[in-house]
Amino acid sequence: MIRSTSVRLPLPRRLNRRAACVAAALVAAAGATTASAQVWTPVWTASPAPDRKDGTPEAPVQFEGQTVRQDMRLGASVRGIRLRISNELGDAPLRVADMRVSGPDEAATTPVLFDGRSEVVIPVGSVLVSDPVALQAPAFSQVSVSLRFPEATRPAVRRTVVRIGQGEATPGDEVALDYRQNVISAVYGERETAPIVVVAFGDSITEGATATLGAERDWPSVLARRFEATCPGQVVVLNQGISGNKLLDHGRSHSGLARLDRDILALPQVNYVIVLEGINDIRHGGDPAKPGRNAADMIQGYRQLVARLHDHGVKAVAGTLTPFKGSERYDAPSSEARRTLNAFMRDGGAFDGVVDFDAAVRDPADPEAFRAGAARDDKLHPNDEGYRMMAEAVDLSLFGCDAR
Repeated sequence: MIRSTSVRLPLPRRLNRRAACVAAALVAAAGATTASAQVWTPVWTASPAPDRKDGTPEAPVQFEGQTVRQDMRLGASVRGIRLRISNELGDAPLRVADMRVSGPDEAATTPVLFDGRSEVVIPVGSVLVSDPVALQAPAFSQVSVSLRFPEATRPAVRRTVVRIGQGEATPGDEVALDYRQNVISAVYGERETAPIVVVAFGDSITEGATATLGAERDWPSVLARRFEATCPGQVVVLNQGISGNKLLDHGRSHSGLARLDRDILALPQVNYVIVLEGINDIRHGGDPAKPGRNAADMIQGYRQLVARLHDHGVKAVAGTLTPFKGSERYDAPSSEARRTLNAFMRDGGAFDGVVDFDAAVRDPADPEAFRAGAARDDKLHPNDEGYRMMAEAVDLSLFGCDAR
């Protein structure tokens, strides 16, 4: 065993008393800086996604002269926050005004400023991160952010639960929940220590598009609660799923390979990624004569994803693809591709770990289909119970969380 020892060297004779005092002060200052060091950790996220072009050209789905309130559940305790506003995938400058935030159980709101400004225009392809806002909040508490859109705006961040009010008034709880694209892509929390950050990366099954609206029943949210119950304060789970997303090809959103840098590597402090991506690639596009991607293409894509994550010191955990027999685009080639890919994830050694979502929700009597009571009527998406089963399938020790 090698033991470290402390050696005190004598001061040179010419080092005067004043110089010694200055040196001591510098050491003390360094110690004080270390004690008050801060880290900014992502505690909530929503991936940028192109405008879905909902509505019609005559009546597009957009915000105009409205105030939108978004409630977000923080994945860790914080003593301050910064908001990340995205126009990375917008096609026009983004003007936002009068952004305000309130913490848990707070009636009063605090202005959110950008270099001291209450109204900003974000250029196409850019983001702005707000000035810090002092806000004390425990893990899993809810913050409410409201912002006004002075002019017609079609946001380019994936759909989330919001409340929409006319004019400058912040909508209250009596306003019905809506599921719309907005502009907030991340909340950064100020903390004394950095937790383990786990990103859930995938399509609608990860986004939780078919979970009960506003109830936080998607598998990443349920998993986050499991982590908090087992190793309190140590792990944050972020949801970077987008409905319709594919690993290799663009669709409603950029492919998983294309959005990796923006949605994962651009975030600070990420340690792990759970990759549940591929169902939309391997299914045919509505015509069985035109099958989806084959297993060889997909395996190459997975290997590329893992290699790029490893280049940045991020560990990659595979999520096996869930069954979808009975859904509208199920066929023999896609079924075979799914089985091949799941075998690769389990036994190929490319990933740093595996979460067997397939085994958690499949019907023991018909492994190509969801078990009874775990899926929506479309036979493709989990329901709340299916999401719970998926979250329960995660071995928390893969991420350094062990029961004490």
